[in-house]
Amino acid sequence: MGSRHFPARTVLFEKESNGVTYRVPALIYLPCVAKLLAFAEERLSADDAHANLLVLRRGTVYRSYVEWEDMRVLETATLQHHRSMNPCPLYDEFTGTLFLFFITVLGRTPEAYQIVTGQNVTRLCCVTSTDQGLSWSKATDLTQQVIGGAIKDWATFALGPGHGIQLRSGRLLVPAYSYHIDCKECFGQLCKTTPHSFAFYSDDHGRGWRFGEFIPNLQTGECQLVSVDEEDGSNVLYCNARSPLGFRVQALSTDDGAVFHGGQLVQRLVEPPHGCHGSVIGFPAPLVYVPTSPPDPAVPLRGSAHRLLPGVLPAPQSLPARQAAGDELLTMATSSHHKPAEPQESSLTPLHLSQVGGDILVQEDPMATPSPAPFFQAPTWILYSHPTSSMSRVNMGVHLSTFPRDVESWTEPWVIYEGPSAYSDLAYMELPYNEASIAGGTAIAFACLYENGTRSPYEQISFSMFTLHDVLQNIPLTASTPQKNSCPRCPRKQGRRRCLVS
Repeated sequence: MGSRHFPARTVLFEKESNGVTYRVPALIYLPCVAKLLAFAEERLSADDAHANLLVLRRGTVYRSYVEWEDMRVLETATLQHHRSMNPCPLYDEFTGTLFLFFITVLGRTPEAYQIVTGQNVTRLCCVTSTDQGLSWSKATDLTQQVIGGAIKDWATFALGPGHGIQLRSGRLLVPAYSYHIDCKECFGQLCKTTPHSFAFYSDDHGRGWRFGEFIPNLQTGECQLVSVDEEDGSNVLYCNARSPLGFRVQALSTDDGAVFHGGQLVQRLVEPPHGCHGSVIGFPAPLVYVPTSPPDPAVPLRGSAHRLLPGVLPAPQSLPARQAAGDELLTMATSSHHKPAEPQESSLTPLHLSQVGGDILVQEDPMATPSPAPFFQAPTWILYSHPTSSMSRVNMGVHLSTFPRDVESWTEPWVIYEGPSAYSDLAYMELPYNEASIAGGTAIAFACLYENGTRSPYEQISFSMFTLHDVLQNIPLTASTPQKNSCPRCPRKQGRRRCLVS
């Protein structure tokens, strides 16, 4: 498998000569202090049952590079006689509190043993920091308080792994999954368990937590969440989950994670045998110019590209969309290495952009004649990272969706690492341009922390950073045709008569 370009790679955690292995990366970016926090499990070997402690490296972002501090063990993120696993960091922007959720498992008890026997020995734990990860509180065991009596119906459970999110309302969300005991006893033995994704959530800045309902239909496991805005002002919570079904599963919630609609197979996103963890991160679509002339019908647009405003930004679908003014738009919107090109006055009208709370606000040229327009907000696009092979955990890639509701909206992958690779976690950043730009001096950028190696995916955990411009320049270009008789607001491909949302 080939790729036009590989981003620079920094190894943050590496297997040691004594067999100590670092697995299950988690990444979070704190824009208030331009810090990246990279977490991982320290294991005595690559085996899940040999997990031991959680470790952390803090990095300071300086425009196009990151300066990393030495690795340190999170000594308080432990529970006596348990091993710590599945780091899931979450930042409350309202209070400045950094949460690190994780599970602890008694002794060396494997997950498989819990699934087969129904004997759950897993605990839900959390530590917090108020100084951006320099120091951490003692661990709190939240199992009884949060899960309570429901734990008797869970053979086991786990978090994420990877980052949690916060909604504009302040709600904190931690992705999770449970092996639910469907039939407790058949001839004296545990009969059946099924994995289901769900979310823990808090509406009081972490003082109290609850958990939502499971994704009801398809088998789903390790997962991550994105809050998806649409240009009409609506919002849904998007879940992307690991599955043993050969493809990823996605599900939507219209009540911020309390209840998810039925999951859908995403056949553009393949899973290797038994599946693999993947990461999703949301970001506001870049808006730069509104054309005064109709878009070229020869340039197919999919996803939200045609829903922003007619032809606002060419989406990465076809070669014509990357020619002439299209290439200039992509450069101006996303590049941190190119000076903005002068637009063609005959076809483009400049807009003035401003940043408010991470959203991109679009304003027409004040010299232009005002015209009434409906409410509009920058819709959310999603980046997804995962091994790209359906045969094995190999070739880490990133895919882009410009309209996440649509399971057909995902692009082909840009492979960022060729070779064995497995778990990953993404972070979204707004980095300053090297020169002043029309977009307020920032570029949309991403960081990816992922497992990789030459013979095994578990030899290293590496870090790469790249811009949206890099993504758009390197993903393979394909076109898709919207399905007929489908409702754009409905999480399922069905007509208005059976719409679940409208």
